Amino acid sequence: MAGFDAAAAQCILEENFAPWVQELGLRVESVGEGSAALRLPFSVRLARLGGTVCGQALMSAADTAMVFALAGSFGQFRPVATVSQNISFMRPISGQDVLIDARVIRLGRTLAFGEVVLRADGDDRPAALATATCAIPD
Repeated sequence: MAGFDAAAAQCILEENFAPWVQELGLRVESVGEGSAALRLPFSVRLARLGGTVCGQALMSAADTAMVFALAGSFGQFRPVATVSQNISFMRPISGQDVLIDARVIRLGRTLAFGEVVLRADGDDRPAALATATCAIPD
């Protein structure tokens, strides 16, 4: 995977993703073979009433992390299309960064399946678990 690392992924994120995704402030911390770790910095702009990070921000972060886990499988960035994403929210995250760990479970020719675990920084317990199916265009 020479040449495709966290720094390369961060550049791709900043140069190719929609402006509203960029406004999340995501930081790519690592990319491995079929995995990626991102950080969603806490911001009051992403918090709902009571200071809890909103579900829409968590789902977007999970979706973005899956793109980079797949890029780690490919050894380079390739556009993919989310076919489905399901998320279970298990506990709130308030006032803390969110750590996002994505991994590819199965990489097929036209479809890929993965899971994403989201945790509050400093807490090993999952706050949310997402599963995703992505189409791999030719």
